Amino acid sequence: MLANWKLKEIVLMSILGVVFALVYLLFFFFGQVIRNILTPFGLAAFGYEIIFGIWFIVSIIAAYIIRKPGAAFTSEVIAGVVQVLVGSPAGPALILTAAVQGAGAELPFALTKWRDYRLRILVLAGVSAAFFSFFWHLYSSGNIILAPWLIIATFVVRLISGALLAGVLGKWLSDQLAKTGVVRGYALGKEKQEQREDRAA
Repeated sequence: MLANWKLKEIVLMSILGVVFALVYLLFFFFGQVIRNILTPFGLAAFGYEIIFGIWFIVSIIAAYIIRKPGAAFTSEVIAGVVQVLVGSPAGPALILTAAVQGAGAELPFALTKWRDYRLRILVLAGVSAAFFSFFWHLYSSGNIILAPWLIIATFVVRLISGALLAGVLGKWLSDQLAKTGVVRGYALGKEKQEQREDRAA
């Protein structure tokens, strides 16, 4: 999968995986706070769903910046492994969860043969990661026992979260990073440079 990658691309993907592993851990505790707030209203199940898209964001960012097959999947798995190594409460099973999420995010890019990185594809990648992860958690976390209306409602919320927090926010963060020039040697940076040259012509 990484045979045609440049070393700098592998390094960047690894760095992103590590950084967002720490972000994911912080959001785990943030989700606990939201869950505790919603519990008195009988809405505890939505505590994590509201922010669930954040757990796919590294796959969107890595794919958008690097634009190589496997970027979404591998970056998400790296983040999962790092979380486990630093002591995630979820334990080793988190690596499998990360693989499911990464595969879901990778699918839309694969369907375009890794040629289309417009916003709609990034949003679709976030939605796809949310879709596959939801059904994975439905059984692995025992959520299947929830009331049907609650399953449907949390499913819709996770899809929206995936679209906004992974797709839209992931693109925005990447574009902001590109403005700094940090990723000028990568696919996204080169695209932005070409756009600037076209506007200047």
